[in-house]
Amino acid sequence: MQSSKPILVTSPLLPDLQEFNLYLQQIWDSRWLTNNGSMHRKLEQALADYLGVEYISLFTNGTLPLITALQALGLKKGEVITTPYSFVATTHSIWWNGLTPVFVDVEPTTGNMDPSKIEDVITPNTVAIMPVHVYGQPCDDERIYAIAKSHNLKVIYDAAHAFGVRKEGKSVLNWGDISTISFHATKVYGTVEGGALICHSAEMKYHIDNLKNFGFRGETTIVAPGINGKMDEMRAAFGLLNLKQVDTAIDKRRKIAIQYRVAIDQIEGLTYLLEHPNIRYNYGYFPIFVDEAKYGMSRDALYEKLKANNIFARRYFYPLISTLNPYKEYPSASPDNLPVAAKMANEVLCLPMHHELSEKDVERVIECIEK
Repeated sequence: MQSSKPILVTSPLLPDLQEFNLYLQQIWDSRWLTNNGSMHRKLEQALADYLGVEYISLFTNGTLPLITALQALGLKKGEVITTPYSFVATTHSIWWNGLTPVFVDVEPTTGNMDPSKIEDVITPNTVAIMPVHVYGQPCDDERIYAIAKSHNLKVIYDAAHAFGVRKEGKSVLNWGDISTISFHATKVYGTVEGGALICHSAEMKYHIDNLKNFGFRGETTIVAPGINGKMDEMRAAFGLLNLKQVDTAIDKRRKIAIQYRVAIDQIEGLTYLLEHPNIRYNYGYFPIFVDEAKYGMSRDALYEKLKANNIFARRYFYPLISTLNPYKEYPSASPDNLPVAAKMANEVLCLPMHHELSEKDVERVIECIEK
């Protein structure tokens, strides 16, 4: 079954090179490379229209929006309730703001923060909740919002995986006080590196735009200790072209997900996250969960078997953030506090999922899993 062709877990969405060169020529002619150029302005408007949001601010990567979101809301000290089942940037953003992360367990059906665990950890020091739409699965916003409102807490959604995701026809990016998103090359939609912050008022967008430009308001006035988070013109041009083809890429991913599900339904010991008919997914990931006792092989053994056959899956998210050196000493990081998250982290394996996979590629992945 060994093949010379590697099957990668992901592959970047790339615009047509000739079209990109035409955009680059416009940038060269303008001699405007960054600082809110025409490509940047066009992409902000195009993304607002596509995503169904009113106010969006582009960033040079997906981590800076998380850091800036907490600053924009004026959260300078206190505790932020979050999830251990995410990429490390989620919790890093809390640490960088001098705030304390408090971990709660997740739901076994989605991997998202379990709302029933939130109120148990709220203290007088709690200032915000930072949930994650894991694998693009929408969180239970109604319950999270009700809790936040009753305790006067801010909600910042890490929506890195939720590009284009809608529930009942409405963008999940409009949830919370602020949502952030990533346009990293590994995502469904990318700008090489990039990200954005979504808010609900022109005043907040103006404030965020100031913060990502060193805190400048006008030519000589600094209103806050901001950072350099601006997206340059080349990445904006890349993003404008990718926006034209992202729906086609998502549809290809959807068909791959169907192919995986049909096969995995026949394999004892493997499960996947279920879809709901009122949600428009983006199929950014295809995680499976390996029950070693029923499947007859551990997750790690399957991971190594796939790799030996030139198929590169990813244990995503593993290990839990709460087990990492910067955070494992927090009381909330105790494994006893996070049994569901720990189980998911030890069983998860994200199979190859991207728009360039062929049916034969997927069949090869399935054949390796079946054997």
